Amino acid sequence: MDTEHTEESKEFLLPRSRQANERLHALIPGGAHTYAKGDDQYPENLAPVISHGRGAHVWDVDGNRYIEYGSGLRSVSLGHAHPRVIEAVRRELDRGSNFVRPSILEVEAAELFLATVPTAEMVKFAKNGSDATTAAVRLARAVTGRPRVALCADHPFFSVDDWFIGTTPMSAGIPEATTELTVAFPYGDLAATDELLTRYQDVACLILEPATHTEPPPGYLAGLRELADRHGCVLIFDEMITGFRWSEAGAQGLYGVVPDLSTFGKALGNGFAVSALAGRRDLMERGGLRHSHDRVFLLSTTHGAETHSLAAAMAVLTTYVEEGITARLHALGERLAAGVRDAAASMGVGDHLVVRGRASNLVFATLDQNRQSSQQYRTLFLRRLLAGGVLAPSFVVSSALTDADIDRTVDVVAQACAVYRKALDASDPTPWLAGRPVKPVFRRLR
Repeated sequence: MDTEHTEESKEFLLPRSRQANERLHALIPGGAHTYAKGDDQYPENLAPVISHGRGAHVWDVDGNRYIEYGSGLRSVSLGHAHPRVIEAVRRELDRGSNFVRPSILEVEAAELFLATVPTAEMVKFAKNGSDATTAAVRLARAVTGRPRVALCADHPFFSVDDWFIGTTPMSAGIPEATTELTVAFPYGDLAATDELLTRYQDVACLILEPATHTEPPPGYLAGLRELADRHGCVLIFDEMITGFRWSEAGAQGLYGVVPDLSTFGKALGNGFAVSALAGRRDLMERGGLRHSHDRVFLLSTTHGAETHSLAAAMAVLTTYVEEGITARLHALGERLAAGVRDAAASMGVGDHLVVRGRASNLVFATLDQNRQSSQQYRTLFLRRLLAGGVLAPSFVVSSALTDADIDRTVDVVAQACAVYRKALDASDPTPWLAGRPVKPVFRRLR
């Protein structure tokens, strides 16, 4: 290894974060409570452990400050410690958080949510996305009397529950009989989905993210709506990511296609734990008391309606509408995407560092000299971003970013791209990695 490579690998060290990561692994399986936050997703010994955050910046335990993207796995879309959200939460903390009967905030939050997402008629709150999506699946099975779930194969995550995890490489512990009840369809291909529903006539629901890193093909979502109706299954939109980032009324509001059920989370609480299952009254009421059918155990969570989390959600909904947050997210994302693309092109790596997605939900792909997706080049790129004070497992923006933050990020990206070009010229990024490459979240072995 030459001197240049050695200096690049040693110029940025995180000794306290490294120690903290060892403590995390000693006590917490995987070293984090979400696999996507694990230190295996970052270059070796360069996984910062966070001390605190404010706005679009976070600080690690070593005292380094970063411009942060993908905040809280897309949940903190207003920025950390947003004043309106924190004020609403503090107002409730002194009033109690959980009671033996519903709080008045439960109906107020429901009214505000349904006014913001008018395509839904009823809503039930929970604490995480997996509970909401699994409740939607259970409800679909109950109302159709069918056992099988059809999920979109092109979307990375739906739930921690068996019906989904059994389809991933991390299927250990899940009975094969459960996995056999889940089938998959490709995004954007109505003919293939029609064929699937014809072959399996016991499908209870189609579940998918309504949009991804690309826009839905023209007529696709409306076509799915027609297929679900024709085959007698329930259409479920997982709006954990698209909710609020696509529009205040979600992707369903933007594209004008109404699902039977939909699930929301992430941005809904700006970091506080709250999710939602919403949908048609006649379906949702099956989880209630005012019907004559067999009762569905829909959602029943001790902490699902904590007052401070519902207050946070109400503050988020109000802020999005009153301050035009979705439009701001798109404007910031467009500025960032343009800057990154220009920087990559100027360094001769425009075909290898590729920015994708809707402006409010940008991701990047790192491609090798053969233009194939590469974890090694991702590692190289992440190392240089971290060294420049940018924490970016994605380029998903928060509304707390400033134009100066974006410009600084683009400068750091340009520096990273210069190293990327060197690695491409050498046809080998290994000398610039200083350790093992980052790893995919879903894999069978360590």
